[in-house]
Parts: sequence; structure tokens; C-alpha cells
Amino acid sequence: MGAVFSCIRDLFRSIGACIMGVVNAIASGIKVVINGIVSVLGVLVSCLTCGYVGRRRRTGTRMKHRSRPVY
Repeated sequence: MGAVFSCIRDLFRSIGACIMGVVNAIASGIKVVINGIVSVLGVLVSCLTCGYVGRRRRTGTRMKHRSRPVY
């Protein structure tokens, strides 16, 4: 009797693992779509607020100083 219950238990575990795999795949696909939409909206907001498309803003610019003046 114990072998039958063990077999049935393993069957349900494998079915549960399969269902969880499908659910995880669907969730990953939804996450990819949402990240794409957020990225497109970020570009649109940047463009509408006079940002430059495809160019990142520099956080700090360094000035080049010369040690002596050039004549």
C-alpha cells in the first residue's frame, strides 16, 4: 500500500512542478513586456521634456587645465 501512495504523491508533485514552471514562464513574459513599456515611456518623457534621445546626461564635466599658458 505504501508504494501506491508514494507513486501517487510523486505524480502530484511532478504535476505541481510542471504547473509552477508554466506559471513562472508566463510571469517572466509579462515582466519583459512591462519593462519594455516602461522603457518606451521613459524615452517619450525624455523627448517631451527636451531631453536628447539616445544620449545620457553627464553628471560631472571635468575641465582640462594646462600647467602653463600657451603663447
